[in-house]
Amino acid sequence: MRSGGRRRKGLLTTLGRVPWARALYICEACSYRRFPDDEHWDILQTTYSPGVRRLMARAGSQAQFEQAAEDWHCYAGLSVEAREVERVAEEVGQQVEQWRAAEQERIWRAIRNTPVPVAASPAKFYSSFDGTGVPLRKSELVGRRGKQQDGSARTREAKLGCVFTQVGLDRKGRPQRDPDSTTYVGAIESSTLFGWRIYAEALRRGLEQASTLIVLTDGARYNHTIVETHFPQAVHIVDWFHADEHLTTLAQILWGPEAKAPKAWRDCLEAGDIRHLLRQAGKRLPACPPTRKSLLKPLGYFENNAPQMRYAEYRKKKFFVGSGVVEAGCRTVIGERLKQSGMRWSVRGANAIIALRSCRLSGRFEDFWASRTP
Repeated sequence: MRSGGRRRKGLLTTLGRVPWARALYICEACSYRRFPDDEHWDILQTTYSPGVRRLMARAGSQAQFEQAAEDWHCYAGLSVEAREVERVAEEVGQQVEQWRAAEQERIWRAIRNTPVPVAASPAKFYSSFDGTGVPLRKSELVGRRGKQQDGSARTREAKLGCVFTQVGLDRKGRPQRDPDSTTYVGAIESSTLFGWRIYAEALRRGLEQASTLIVLTDGARYNHTIVETHFPQAVHIVDWFHADEHLTTLAQILWGPEAKAPKAWRDCLEAGDIRHLLRQAGKRLPACPPTRKSLLKPLGYFENNAPQMRYAEYRKKKFFVGSGVVEAGCRTVIGERLKQSGMRWSVRGANAIIALRSCRLSGRFEDFWASRTP
């Protein structure tokens, strides 16, 4: 390549705007242009320094882009437009996702090329996943069925998974989570792709060294498929609170919106005696076809998830029986940022912010930036 001289561009840094001059090289055969200094300092095709992009991405992941731009001006005296915060935050989020995907590929190669290690960790190892709707632009929902009155969709499900460990028991003998152990992964994607995503995160966190693996889900059909495909050795527990909600639904269909499930039903659920619970509930099936049909769904929920509802056994072994960690994650990682009033996202933009927030709330944001160091 031949020298094309030095070219200047303005660069916004955390200390303000500075002039930047760097050498240009051009290929005489194909006219391809390179700025080696831009590549070295990670400012290729951007006028923002890595430090600025890092802070813009962080700000854009935590608040609405307009608010993030105002905060930037207030705290740092730097003026950036909201659309620039949006562009940079989504760009960095996509880079985080590429970094995660490359890491996942390295995990696959390592698993294929090395023997499975002997279980060594006495800690109870948990994986849990759930979904929450994210409001999308109309153009992203064409042809999708949903819960609107006209049958159309307003949202798409973002799947979120978390991995954490149990460190023992509290003073009351209840299982206790290591508060610093929780990491997240998530995206708007098919359950098949998400299954590989949460499996890779579990492997990264030490799945192969875990002596006890517990998977907590809400009992949805695709969750069973993920567990059977990627975590066949796990103790699969259906969240007790979801089960209790379905029990209440049964009672309300039978006796009205204020009804509560009989104590005998709750005792059966707590004991894990789902067969007896189904017999008791089945005796109350009405003759009215519409009401009878509405009861089949909650009854089917218990029938399909009975092996994962042995709550007395789980409590005796001091396992968690609630999926509160991932449900709180759905609110914190996704809800607080992507489900505010009036928001409408593209799938690409939503996934970028989910990747960014998952990385940051997992305590891995610095690891990502360190990987970009020249």
